[in-house]
Amino acid sequence: MERIIDLRSDTVTRPSREMREAMASAEVGDDVLGDDPTVKRLEARMARLLGKEAAVYVPSGTMSNVLALLSQTSPGDEVILDRNCHIFNYEVGGAAVLGGLQLFPMDGEGGLLPIDSLPAAVRPANIHHPRTALVAVENTHNRAGGRVYPFDQLEAVSRFAHERRLRVHMDGARLANASVKTAIAIDRYGALVDSVTFCFSKGLGCPIGSILVSDAATIDRARSWRKRLGGGMRQVGILAAACLYALDHNVARLAEDHDKAARIGAIIERSGKYRLTFPVETNIVIFAPVDPLAGMGALERSIRGVGILAHLISERSMRMVTHLDVQEADIERIEGVLPRILEA
Repeated sequence: MERIIDLRSDTVTRPSREMREAMASAEVGDDVLGDDPTVKRLEARMARLLGKEAAVYVPSGTMSNVLALLSQTSPGDEVILDRNCHIFNYEVGGAAVLGGLQLFPMDGEGGLLPIDSLPAAVRPANIHHPRTALVAVENTHNRAGGRVYPFDQLEAVSRFAHERRLRVHMDGARLANASVKTAIAIDRYGALVDSVTFCFSKGLGCPIGSILVSDAATIDRARSWRKRLGGGMRQVGILAAACLYALDHNVARLAEDHDKAARIGAIIERSGKYRLTFPVETNIVIFAPVDPLAGMGALERSIRGVGILAHLISERSMRMVTHLDVQEADIERIEGVLPRILEA
């Protein structure tokens, strides 16, 4: 049986032998008590990397995002974000359920906040309105096909928000992809925002873990929220060691994932029957049928039949994501079979 090529997400990666060895030899302690030296090294390194004062290691990007919001707002506040962002669509309403927050989704192009419309989104001081407290951005943007948030537009959002004393949070789950793509250092992104979520369990290939990076006071509040939500972990240096390994070995190679995604995107473009929903910039390919009446269910079944797994976003939209477990031979196999299936 041929090897299964899993393109459903970059979360499907499995730790390499070398990463497992780093995990097995990790020095550990009780992280809730502040005693895990490996976690402390990871948190200090990520704070330096993003130019911030402190960081807190958490199980998931979803937890990191909700901790960021809860630690920088009060119940009844409002958060401005893009309608297609992860926080609004894929985090089970955590901001509302846990923080009593109201979300103000904006309709921008390709996951970007519309700069010209931002002033109207900020609530004037009035007893009838919630207080606008925070602006959230996503970089890279999942539902916009892994789009990198243009740096000049991030600068504009940051300047706008800070002039109005609003906090800015970046869901940078795939920020490493953005940095590798643009060659812009991660700390330059960090300088524009007040807090950053950074994931290790996507393109960097770790089995679990994200981190929230911010100023010391915000991270102190986030630690309290983490414990309250059941996210306090004990000898978690075993996992933090995987993250440190990934930072040393798996960042620069993200460019390989981008190149492989571009090759898949080129197949889609040449097909004539399908079109890219967004240009391929990093490691995510999203496409749809040209025919407005056609669906994607039959295509998903056909490619699954030849051992290729993809994510059916909707009846008319499919996503393929490259990652470190997708080998050169896998891409060559895709280049051999996918054009024929798309034509059929």
